[in-house]
Amino acid sequence: MILLDLPYVSGFLLQTIRQNNFPVFEPSGPLHFDSGSESFCLTEAEVIAYARGNKDLRIYTNSENSINWIINNLGFTDLPRVVTLFKDKVAFRKLTQPLFPGLYFREVALENIFDLSITAIPKPFVIKPSVGFFSLGVYTVNNDRDWEEIKNRIRADIHDVKELYPTEVLNTNTFIIEQYITGTEYAFDAYYDEKGETVILNILKHVFSSGDDVSDRVYLTSTAVIRENFMRFNDFLKQIGNLVKLKNFPLHVEVRVDDNGNLVPIEINPLRFGGWCTTADTTWYAYGINSYEYFLNNLKPDWDKILETNDSTIFSLIVLNNSTGVKGIDIESFDYEKLLARFHKPLELRRIDFTAFPLFGFLFTETASDNYCELERILTSDLKEYITTRQ
Repeated sequence: MILLDLPYVSGFLLQTIRQNNFPVFEPSGPLHFDSGSESFCLTEAEVIAYARGNKDLRIYTNSENSINWIINNLGFTDLPRVVTLFKDKVAFRKLTQPLFPGLYFREVALENIFDLSITAIPKPFVIKPSVGFFSLGVYTVNNDRDWEEIKNRIRADIHDVKELYPTEVLNTNTFIIEQYITGTEYAFDAYYDEKGETVILNILKHVFSSGDDVSDRVYLTSTAVIRENFMRFNDFLKQIGNLVKLKNFPLHVEVRVDDNGNLVPIEINPLRFGGWCTTADTTWYAYGINSYEYFLNNLKPDWDKILETNDSTIFSLIVLNNSTGVKGIDIESFDYEKLLARFHKPLELRRIDFTAFPLFGFLFTETASDNYCELERILTSDLKEYITTRQ
């Protein structure tokens, strides 16, 4: 079953639902499907009955906006407990502390941040909402001198984004301070099957413009990225499964891997793949794997066959976050055609209302390995060259 919710559903996901007649419920109301005309649409009562009658229930949601509905209506399942365990970053750190005992973290209430002395806190460290999404309110603190500026930026962030998402998705009342995790960052989608066995659906490398960059600008995948990381990520999922005993459960995982191959988790996002229909749709472009079908139909990628190729093509997800320094309401237009002209093979552009959300859209691209410079350009761009401001 799929729970569809705001803020965004891709055409690819909608097409997948129709082709498979996957049961669907929209907690925020009929935004994409009319339950009176689509046979696969369920009412709230039907969803609850469906969940009660299926011991091997599989639920996927495109948006964490649905978490509140799950917590309030599916308490007879183990989902509310597990979702909260993963979604709350402090709870997640406590859960995984036996696996990573040396990792420093602490919880701090919002009202205490602005008077907090960081002298005794190991640096560098990262501060972010304990329940967060999309790198909102995330900052790296390298030294005491940075702290005053970052506190001001946190205050401004809270003012700008607190109305964008429900508290189950983004809650700025409590923050977590944790040791800066060094190494290369990766994101991957996976699920646990009915036996609790792990199934990895993709692996993407998250590249940054600098050591202080915490944005979500570029994620890329290739057969080399998967080949180099598959076994260690699968072993990590088995460790998590042993701690929580997961079955029929999809998740989106973010980790860092240091130069010695040691893995440290950043976070695990429950019941979904990458937000805004991003990483799962990237997987279709890169490997012809429909992650939604694979999870709901209990399919497993034939990675041995996929990885036989030495194809060096790079497939990328580019998040066009508003890094211009200009608020969306003060921007008249964004030149998407100019942006597309900077890429040799753009696959799909998804435009987002930049006056409502702090991003201009998403771009999926295919890049030859010898043309990596096009990804470097967008990675370091503040996107100012593409906007026209209001007079």
